[in-house]
Amino acid sequence: MTMATCSIGSDAADELNDPGAAPYGNFINYYTFNPPENRLSLIPATLLQDLGYSDENRTTLILDVGCNSGELSVAFYRHLVQQPVSRAESDGRKVKLLGFDLDEILIQRAQQTNPLPNSISFIPLDITEDTQQLQDYLDQQGCSHFHLCLCLAVTMWVHLNHGDSGLLQLLSRLASISQHLLLEAQPWKCYRSAARRLRKLGRSDFDHFKTLKIRGDIAAHSTEHLETNCGMELIQSFGSTAWDRKLLLFKRR
Repeated sequence: MTMATCSIGSDAADELNDPGAAPYGNFINYYTFNPPENRLSLIPATLLQDLGYSDENRTTLILDVGCNSGELSVAFYRHLVQQPVSRAESDGRKVKLLGFDLDEILIQRAQQTNPLPNSISFIPLDITEDTQQLQDYLDQQGCSHFHLCLCLAVTMWVHLNHGDSGLLQLLSRLASISQHLLLEAQPWKCYRSAARRLRKLGRSDFDHFKTLKIRGDIAAHSTEHLETNCGMELIQSFGSTAWDRKLLLFKRR
């Protein structure tokens, strides 16, 4: 097996998608170099049923944090719901997914290409500044929390741009509105790679990179915070992606 790296894989892709051009991780062609299958191959299609969300009379809500242009959101929904597209489109199903990203252009693309608008919604949102829209969505759905929250390859960008406190606040906020949290935290080698590519472009370093105290095993640090301070517990690891990132599933106690 080839060891995973944090490079994109080609000079052309680097030019289009490096962190200098996307300092918040909002790459314009993200799914060309990290396709949805990289995660979906590790996640059982029966996940919702396994977590107890199989009551067809109750709506199950999924939140996708930092959804980019929405390809993974749609693929994840289809992977878990397991029903013909036409039926999902016609009845809205009992599973609804909300994806958000701080990049309005990416969200516009997600909205324009969304094949399941009755079941999947996309909104522009910076969770480091605003969570009211998420609460409004929950109120509209008549739910107090999201049943499953996806936070995949988002933590590093919040950490680099908002520091240790920003990372911990992100995890705390997601834990407070989620029954289950599926977390993929970028390992420390990705931080070094991101900072190196930024310097290569002659740009200023990430504001907090040199002063971060949370370093090393970011997944372990995140797990400790979620279990110690957020009332969650790690219940399963789905292994590591092709990029050597752990997929960890947490449940509210």
